[in-house]
Amino acid sequence: MPSSIPIGWINQTYTDCVVPPHGITAARDLALMNRDELDTTSSQPAEARISDQSLQLLSVVIPAKDEAECIASTVQHLHLELSLKTIPHEIVVVDDHSADSTWSVLQSLAAENPYLAPIKNQGDGGFGRAIVAGLNVAKGDAIVIMMADESDDCRDVVRYWHLLNEGWDCVFGSRFIKGGGVIDYPWFKLRLNRMVNFWIRILFRISLNDTTNAFKAYRKTVIEGCRPIISPHFNLTVELPLKAIVRGYSWTVIPITWRNRRTGVAKLKIKEMGSRYFFIVAYVWLEKYFSRGDYLANARSAQPSRPAHLGLSKLDSTADEKA
Repeated sequence: MPSSIPIGWINQTYTDCVVPPHGITAARDLALMNRDELDTTSSQPAEARISDQSLQLLSVVIPAKDEAECIASTVQHLHLELSLKTIPHEIVVVDDHSADSTWSVLQSLAAENPYLAPIKNQGDGGFGRAIVAGLNVAKGDAIVIMMADESDDCRDVVRYWHLLNEGWDCVFGSRFIKGGGVIDYPWFKLRLNRMVNFWIRILFRISLNDTTNAFKAYRKTVIEGCRPIISPHFNLTVELPLKAIVRGYSWTVIPITWRNRRTGVAKLKIKEMGSRYFFIVAYVWLEKYFSRGDYLANARSAQPSRPAHLGLSKLDSTADEKA
């Protein structure tokens, strides 16, 4: 490791959470076994409450740009997993101005699978805009945002659903706590990811150490409470969770696994996104410290509720030391 990168920035859990490349299925099964030993990490203000309102439908929103090689497998595996667990669901795939046959593949899949609802992003292109287009048509009262490239584990969607039904407003996955893992993560991107997430933790004084990952779950009320959503690109991945936290919604963190795509090309361009991430982080940080609570969730205090299982409400290094 280059000496210019302090080991603390990479994250103390890094060596425990990078899964060796000898079998993706075995690695994920091992991670799932380890999860049985864990308590989920939760964090919110001391007055936070957990809703007892049960959920009726899960909407999985998947943005897709030039994903013809993998979108069919993603949709089929997700639908199979949710069906086996008898979870009522719809899969909203948003074609974001693809130049390949993504839309044709989606149409063929939809003809055979009534749970799939493909749409086209009719506005300007962009990862964030595509997700917002999907959120605008999603019918579910629970929302999961998922990638199209099979990097996310369908079994984690099931766990998200169950935790939302326990009453949490948001469920965030972390690849960098015990039980989580990454497979074939490019080394430079991993170092950058750890540094960015470290500084987000410092700025917002939160224990969540994987804010930048898109794969998260929300109650629909949280999505509506975070509008307007202003990020047109990948910076939406930090806007939604940070807004949800700053606006006072309850949240919990579970370990998840991630693997690098096997087909297609990654759409995230680091050089193009640096300033955009900085803008969104600064925007939400200013809301946290200068809005005087104007955007806090209004409905929370009125909801039928039970006391939250409280975790860390401040930055605490023990969130990483649990590994």
